[in-house]
Amino acid sequence: MEFREVVRRRHMVRRYTDEPVDPGALDRMLEHAVRAPSAGFSQGWAFLRLEGPAEVTRFWRATSPDPDASNAWLDGMRTAPAVIVPLSNREAYLDRYAEPDKGWTDRDEARWPVPYWHVDTGMAALLILQTCVDEGLGACFFGIPPDRLAAFRTEFGVPAELTPIGAITVGHPAPNGATGSAARRTRRGPDQVVHHGRWGQLTAPRAAPGPGRTPR
Repeated sequence: MEFREVVRRRHMVRRYTDEPVDPGALDRMLEHAVRAPSAGFSQGWAFLRLEGPAEVTRFWRATSPDPDASNAWLDGMRTAPAVIVPLSNREAYLDRYAEPDKGWTDRDEARWPVPYWHVDTGMAALLILQTCVDEGLGACFFGIPPDRLAAFRTEFGVPAELTPIGAITVGHPAPNGATGSAARRTRRGPDQVVHHGRWGQLTAPRAAPGPGRTPR
């Protein structure tokens, strides 16, 4: 699939069929994830891969305030045959930038304008979402409730230095699944969000190519 088509088709899928996911497809998602950029090539990320009913059920029981709760979102998301949890590692970045070629020996987190350990892991997560599209699969990125993080760590033995930035369900999209907010809200275009040269100077949309014109 062409890259622009992958970008165009990517959307959050909230209900799946009972068809299992090819383990090779999950391999490729994670192979692509580790190609994401990272500050100082710190690569401060890790991924928990869960496949099959037993492992996925453990995830939902650990992360749901009420494991027996039922609603449209939960019922749909629980149909996913696989879940990938991207985790960030702040310590890997503080350690990396205390090395001689960086020289921030005090390891002060205040030096960082934003927490790049989360940013970089988020970019890795996006590569997983895009690979899902390229594989003909669906996926949904969502957050783990803060009050369930301890239960999640305990259930899967996740070290304290790793922070789940969210989780990704993966599977074959079910027909007529929930469409989410995108069905109720329009996508903002570049002409609404791109400020050209200075703030407030929005970029005018380009005219569609006419006969004999080559799109740029």
